[in-house]
Amino acid sequence: MGIKINPLNAIDFYKADHRRQYPVGTEYVYSNLTPRSSRLAPVLEGFDERVVFFGLQGFIKHFLIETWNEGFFNLPKAQVVAEYKRRMDASLGEGAVPTDHIEALHDLGYLPLRIKALPEGARVNIKVPVLTVVNTHPDFFWLTNYIETVMSADLWKACTTATIAYEYKRLLLDYARRTGGDEGFVALQGHDFSCRGMSGIYDATQSGVGHLTSFVGTDTVSAIDYAEQYYNATGVIGLSVPATEHSVMCMGTQDDELDTFRRLINDVYPTGIVSIVSDTWDFWQVVSEFAAVLKDDILNRQPNATGLAKVVFRPDSGDPVKIICGDPEAPAGSPAHKGAVECLWDIFGGTITDKGYKQLHERVGLIYGDSITLKRAQAILEGMTAKGFASTNMVFGIGSFTYQYNTRDSFGFAMKATWGQVNGEGRALFKDPITDNGTKKSAKGLLRIEATDNGYQLFDEQTAEQEQQGALEVVFENGKLIKDITLDDVRVRLSQ
Repeated sequence: MGIKINPLNAIDFYKADHRRQYPVGTEYVYSNLTPRSSRLAPVLEGFDERVVFFGLQGFIKHFLIETWNEGFFNLPKAQVVAEYKRRMDASLGEGAVPTDHIEALHDLGYLPLRIKALPEGARVNIKVPVLTVVNTHPDFFWLTNYIETVMSADLWKACTTATIAYEYKRLLLDYARRTGGDEGFVALQGHDFSCRGMSGIYDATQSGVGHLTSFVGTDTVSAIDYAEQYYNATGVIGLSVPATEHSVMCMGTQDDELDTFRRLINDVYPTGIVSIVSDTWDFWQVVSEFAAVLKDDILNRQPNATGLAKVVFRPDSGDPVKIICGDPEAPAGSPAHKGAVECLWDIFGGTITDKGYKQLHERVGLIYGDSITLKRAQAILEGMTAKGFASTNMVFGIGSFTYQYNTRDSFGFAMKATWGQVNGEGRALFKDPITDNGTKKSAKGLLRIEATDNGYQLFDEQTAEQEQQGALEVVFENGKLIKDITLDDVRVRLSQ
């Protein structure tokens, strides 16, 4: 990604000196990352309490390997130690954090960590760890939880986005099956609109790949780059279409809006799909009067190499349910009363699915991407179903209102130590705050995860031999990626 960050400084300050806070003789620290609760998750009623595990391989390749090598191991020891000391001294006080352990790590030449994880793309029960981390060299016990900050920051969002994307896909598939829509269209029906509203381009990129685990529709170009570079993605990774914005329509002027539509449809994009924002001024005029005037132009457009030739009208304001499905309080018979989908049907017609629902003519469609959430998408789908229209008449632009209004607490992700070794003696670690409702109660000791008929199940307080068994597999050890997967692997696993 080209982000220059000092990996030693990708921490909370309080991590810097935990090394001296552990008991003298500490040799190993063993931690896990677990989604602990869905209480704050933006999911629909009936959520099955499973999150999608995704993002670890990208984190390993980008941060644990590339960033650590470029920003630490491949630099002169004197330089990295001096920079670390300057940072610590300036904020914590001179000499507050010794540097001998940093020097020793540089001398070692690799990150002495072992990460075991469930398969990416697995749907994992809440309260079941998705991965474990332990140091492989007793001198570097401090490193396990030193990387907690960056590991948590990088992984909770990718998992959260992938989970929410999966819930959109499940919702869209359900309505496609109910209304007889083309299930193959669902992969394009959820389109990532979130990039500009995320917390920086790197966040948008990682989150965008999470979206791509369930869909191929995206406007986040960098997510495709990330998928190729870190998830060996090939073939159809992400697809989009030419689309206008309000500046384009405004520049054409309101008086010549019809001519702007005509030029885009006939001259600029005579084949394929073009999406045109249609509410710059009077959306109802566009989907009734303008659409009728342009009917022959739209129907006469020729398919491109992919066999597509569709004009997609994009409303971008108002109550999405009323805009698409109609406003019962609007004057009877008016475009606003009918709603966009019925207006287009009246002009272009279409077909009837095998479930008896109307599917618009293949040359026209609708996309709505203003503040879409799972609940709003469900309401639109339910409204279209009630009007007798197939769910696949709509594409949803899933934006930052869905993917940015989340935190680490949306699914309660936390990385906690559950076992350690001091002077050769193993110690089971756990927390169970009396002031908590049970959410923060941790597992205890060494852990094993097994795949069962009811999903993944946690077994704690395991022996060292038992910890080697189960569904967790080594994916990173001593600075090297052990298991390399593809985005296709993830997509296939999520489709099972």
